[in-house]
Amino acid sequence: MDLKQLHYFMTIVEEQQITAAARKLNMTQPPLSHQMKLLEKELGSQLFKRGSQCIELTEAGRLLVRRAQQLLDMAENTIREIDELGQSLQGTLSIGTISSSGSILLSPGMQKFHREYSGVHFEIHDANTYQLIEELEKGIIEIGIVRTPFNTSSFNCQFLNTEPMAAVMTADLDWCPQRERITVAELNKRPLIIYRRFQQLLQDVFAQKQAAPEIYCRNDDARTTILWANAGLGIGIAPLSAVELAAHDQLHIKIIDEPALETQIAAVWRQHTSLSRIGREFLTALCGLNVASDMDTNQEGK
Repeated sequence: MDLKQLHYFMTIVEEQQITAAARKLNMTQPPLSHQMKLLEKELGSQLFKRGSQCIELTEAGRLLVRRAQQLLDMAENTIREIDELGQSLQGTLSIGTISSSGSILLSPGMQKFHREYSGVHFEIHDANTYQLIEELEKGIIEIGIVRTPFNTSSFNCQFLNTEPMAAVMTADLDWCPQRERITVAELNKRPLIIYRRFQQLLQDVFAQKQAAPEIYCRNDDARTTILWANAGLGIGIAPLSAVELAAHDQLHIKIIDEPALETQIAAVWRQHTSLSRIGREFLTALCGLNVASDMDTNQEGK
C-alpha cells in the first residue's frame, strides 16, 4: 500500500465512479482498476461492491476512507513542514472568529506574534461558533476562535479564561444603580435582548430560578445585542468581554452572579491533523501553547 494507491482510492470515492476517477486522474480505467485490485489483495479485503453504476463501499472500504485521508493529510503536512524548516515564517493563516473574540485577538500575545512574524497574513472568517465548527470540518479554516458551549469531541481545544455573562442596560432600565452584580431572579419579567446562540442556556437557567423574563429581541451577533441595549431598547445579555466591542457609552454593566452562565473562549483545530508552522506559532503566541509535539491528543482543559 503506497500513497499513490491511497490517492487513487480517495479519488474513486470522491467521483463515485471508477471511469470518472480515471478521467480526473488523466489515466485509463484498466490501470486504475488494476491498482485497486492490488490494494484489495494487499489488504485482504474487498473495498468496493461492483456491478452498479456508482461504486458502493464495503465496511472495509469505509474504514479505509477515514484512514487514507489521515495518511494523505499527514504526508502533505510533512512535506510542507520539511519545506518550512530554515525558512522565515511567512504565508497566510485562515482562522475563524466569533464576534465576541475581539479582546483575545487584541491580546499581548497577538501583538507579539505580529511583531515577530510580519510576513504572515490572515484570512479571517467571521461567523458564529457552529458555523466555524462546520468550516473547520470542511478544512476551510485551520483554527477557530469559538465560545462554549459546543461539542468538543472532534477537536483539539485550548480553553482560555472563564468569564461571566453580563446584563447591560441604560440608566432608565437600571433598578439597582448602586450595585455591580445581580442575580438571575432579578431579570424576571424584564425585556431582554439575547444572542440566539445562548437562548437555550438562558432558558434552562431561568427555569431553574423560576424566572420568566420577556425576550424582546433575539439576534445572531453579540455586537447587535450591545448596540440595541445601548439604544435603550432592552437589557442585553452577553459575555462580559463582548461589551467593549460595540458602542456602549450609555450602558450600565452588571455581572450576572450565576456560575451556570459562565463561558469560555477556546482555540480549536481538527484532531489527527497537523497544523502548519504558522498555525503552531499562532497558538503558541495566543494561548502560550506548544502544539508541536502531539497533534492527535486533545489539549488540557477539554
